[in-house]
Amino acid sequence: MNHKCVSDPAPALSSRQALRKYFGYDTFRTHQSDIIDRVMDGKDAFVLMPTGSGKSICYQIPSILRPGVGVIVSPLIALMQDQVDALQENGVRAAYLNSSLSAEAASRVIRRVVEGCVDILYVAPERLLMPGFQQLLSRVAIALFAIDEAHCVSQWGHDFRPEYRRIAGVTNAFPGVPRLALTATADRLTRDDIVEKLELNRATAFVSSFDRPNITYRIQLKNSAKKQLLDFLRAEHPDDAGIVYVRTRKRADDIAAWLQEQGLKALPYHAGLARDLRIAHQQRFLREEGVVMVATIAFGMGIDKPDVRFVAHLDLPSSMEAYYQETGRAGRDGQPADAWMVYALADVVAMRKLQETSDGNDAFKQIQRRKLESLLGFCETAVCRRKALLNYFDESYPEVCGNCDNCNESVETWDATIPAQKALSCVYRTGQRFGAAHLTDVLLGNETERIRHLGHHRLKTFGVGQELSARQWRSVYRQLIAAGRLAVTTAAIPGFCLCPESWPVLKGESRLMLRRDPEPVQAKKRSRASVQPAVDFESQADLGLWERLRRLRLEIAQANDIPPFVVFHDKTLREMVLEKPTNRSEFLALNGVGEHKTDQYSERFLDAIRDHEHEKGS
Repeated sequence: MNHKCVSDPAPALSSRQALRKYFGYDTFRTHQSDIIDRVMDGKDAFVLMPTGSGKSICYQIPSILRPGVGVIVSPLIALMQDQVDALQENGVRAAYLNSSLSAEAASRVIRRVVEGCVDILYVAPERLLMPGFQQLLSRVAIALFAIDEAHCVSQWGHDFRPEYRRIAGVTNAFPGVPRLALTATADRLTRDDIVEKLELNRATAFVSSFDRPNITYRIQLKNSAKKQLLDFLRAEHPDDAGIVYVRTRKRADDIAAWLQEQGLKALPYHAGLARDLRIAHQQRFLREEGVVMVATIAFGMGIDKPDVRFVAHLDLPSSMEAYYQETGRAGRDGQPADAWMVYALADVVAMRKLQETSDGNDAFKQIQRRKLESLLGFCETAVCRRKALLNYFDESYPEVCGNCDNCNESVETWDATIPAQKALSCVYRTGQRFGAAHLTDVLLGNETERIRHLGHHRLKTFGVGQELSARQWRSVYRQLIAAGRLAVTTAAIPGFCLCPESWPVLKGESRLMLRRDPEPVQAKKRSRASVQPAVDFESQADLGLWERLRRLRLEIAQANDIPPFVVFHDKTLREMVLEKPTNRSEFLALNGVGEHKTDQYSERFLDAIRDHEHEKGS
């Protein structure tokens, strides 16, 4: 066996030197240095950082610096190759083991691990639990265990995976090896559950701010959802990469096909696609520009693409955690991005029914019910959305953000106590089994054939609601359900029924203020980062250099079969345009440029900059 990798001593580096050498940055972000120091000391850590805040650095640098291999447990199999590609581009010895590898390829990885030629190894939780893999771990030095997407261990989280419950049984077999649990999304209950289930009672917790200031949050009522989406994309993101989330596989296929008919580069992505096709779609999303991925909420998407300019929801996610996680895939590069959602009464009813008919005991259903109520409350709130979102995660936000629809557009509330009493009374008197359309007809006094057949034209509530329009009554019912003042039946065709929280309103013991629905408006074209680079270049010549460097990056990416952002992020290209480095040392000083990338690419990019400057001067 070749022991060359084990016997080659790595130069002793500090964590800050490793950050510059491999990743091209001079300073750590909030908490990163403290987390790395703790792990370097052999101690455990619980890390909660929002998407795009640099969680991966917290285990990658200790894995490089500590003796042995860092074992990274991740459920995102489709993402592992891209993570490993990015690390290898930075000169890091990284590999992955999952079901996508052939037996021969997996054997090669295992051989490299045994020979000490791998510093970072990504594995799926199922692989970690295999006896054969645990035998491999017993034969090698382990630098650390990192459990990524740690919320998957908790049944209170939004993406529970039973195999995560067995991870502690494996990691406990290696005392003295530090462990990190990392997640971007977890409320207080889920955090406590993660620590308990992964047996991290001695771990120091590092909780960063949940705020993503570059994301604009907007929620609208559905009014021809497909047209609203198309207007939004054409007005604000005509050439941008983004994700559209929907509830079902069929809807993902239909929306993607419809967007293609409208001239957009759209692809479906869900668990029902053939594996090769799903991987091909993800590769196009990562490697091409301007691709819109239409994905199911339930399947999710593990992506590491920094320049996603929007996340759009055409259907409600299941919880605030799911909403935060999914919208967090936008704007990882720190540039402006949109979190845009439309929803309607039918979505609220569908989600309520889905919860009530789901598997799980009463305690589980109660927690999920509370989570959905929090999400619906967020949709209906009249206060700053960022303030409401951060408050859910126990973080105060003292000001208004000025970067959400509620801050930028006036929101009215009104005293709906009496209309709510009429609406609830109508539910009760009609037998607690009808939906909004029938109840609205009763309140408006519409003597339809069905109403006459049921005798509902003789009820006291018939015609008592003519002060509101049909649209306004649908709003009242939607907000009553959102506020937990009205329940949804579990019948094949769900209707409404009263619940304990209905009675204080009905009896006049509780005043009810509701949000006044705005009139539907067409999306207005805005000047976005998609139309111009997110920095203002001083001249057309600089803009020309920007385009030249982007073409060179794409050429390199295609030749190496990697996404363009793995070569260099947009931020780094912009810095090249502004700084115009003339030699290797100036190139190495750019943010996001480490030694390995300097060795690989500096000559080509420096030549492109020199040629551009020469052409400009001639």
